[in-house]
Amino acid sequence: MPTSLAARGAALINARPGELRAALAGFSLFFCLFSGYFMLRPIRESMGIQGGVENLQWLFTATFIAMLVAVPLFAWLNSRVARIHYIDWVYGFFCVNLLVFAGLFFLLGDSVWLARVFYVWISVYNLFVVSVAWSLMADVFDAPQARRLFAFIAAGASVGGLVGPATSALLVGLLGQFGLMLLAALLLVAAVALKHYLMVWREERGAGRPGAEHAESPRRPVAGNPFSGLTRVLGSGYLLGIAAFVLLLTTASTFLYFEQARLVAELFPDRAEQVRVFGAIDFVVQAGALLSQLFITGRIAQRLGVRILLAAVPALVCLGFVGLALAPTFAVLAAVMIVRRVGEYAFVRPGREMLFAPLDAESKYKAKNIIDTVVYRGGDALSGWAKSLLDNLGQGVWLIALVGAVCAAVWGLVGWFIGGRADRAGAKPDEPPRSATGRSS
Repeated sequence: MPTSLAARGAALINARPGELRAALAGFSLFFCLFSGYFMLRPIRESMGIQGGVENLQWLFTATFIAMLVAVPLFAWLNSRVARIHYIDWVYGFFCVNLLVFAGLFFLLGDSVWLARVFYVWISVYNLFVVSVAWSLMADVFDAPQARRLFAFIAAGASVGGLVGPATSALLVGLLGQFGLMLLAALLLVAAVALKHYLMVWREERGAGRPGAEHAESPRRPVAGNPFSGLTRVLGSGYLLGIAAFVLLLTTASTFLYFEQARLVAELFPDRAEQVRVFGAIDFVVQAGALLSQLFITGRIAQRLGVRILLAAVPALVCLGFVGLALAPTFAVLAAVMIVRRVGEYAFVRPGREMLFAPLDAESKYKAKNIIDTVVYRGGDALSGWAKSLLDNLGQGVWLIALVGAVCAAVWGLVGWFIGGRADRAGAKPDEPPRSATGRSS
């Protein structure tokens, strides 16, 4: 691109010389991932309802069990395959899965058990492909670059989240579920190509980065065994804090998600109408997240710190639960859901990923994967059963909203603590990458 145009583009996203194309590649990679996922998300939500809203906690539990099986297998692969090729294997596996599901839906149609299996599978798929993508970003970009560029890179997810639901709504009648899954598989292949560019850029730029002589080679597997990610989390107060933050995030999110599913099932019994409602909510969420990522998130991270990114959204969700207790309607719930999801995509997720940028490869890939998958889905399962228990007490929405408000308040306090620690670390001069336990890599 012309030099003047490149300079303007770099200045717009706060990129420094030589970073613009890598930032655009990261943006595009997340666009591909989230376009594909959000094309399928409305189908997933309607399938969850098809299986019975009263059975959602079972689906969440099944997803958690699937995570317990999958995480050691992928960690084993991570210990055997060079880091530069690890994502090729992961995305290739899920691409084949998508093709298999496309064939099954074409042959079996509206099978309840197929719907349940797909619901569990795509819940595993989404967390894995996004988790390893953020591991890649934390690997490619250092901590100062993360603060400047991660908000813009995350905006690719929001643009994909806008295009995906729109594509699903426009093409589901023409292509059907079969065609949408094929298209999602093609986008996953495109993400692999973008990953290759980023890893080449990392190697080319690596020699000039501070601490490069200490960096771990991406042409070797990540150190450790299939369970070293878990031991790394348990041995680090910092990583345990991140795990607690994620656990509380999922609790608040699950309470809202179950209430949304219940109200949508009551108000919109037709499956096509349910897909449209979920698609409309997704569109509003991604539009709000995109605007925030482009114009707000990076400035907050640089001027006010990561702790504000991680604490502000839980505070708003806490207030939203209070509002839901006072006015338990679908309009209020939808508003709280939108605020929570916009805040998570625009502030919480980029802030969480900034926490990992200074750490070593084992923390970025294995410990992070444990937190992003097992802890996340474990939180879903536990909070799903907790929500079911609260429903059985028969006290109405106000009790659920009260428990949700308390969880959100604690969530915010944990975010303030770990964000403050990251801010203090970021204020220090550049130094070699360090592990989550404080050891040099």
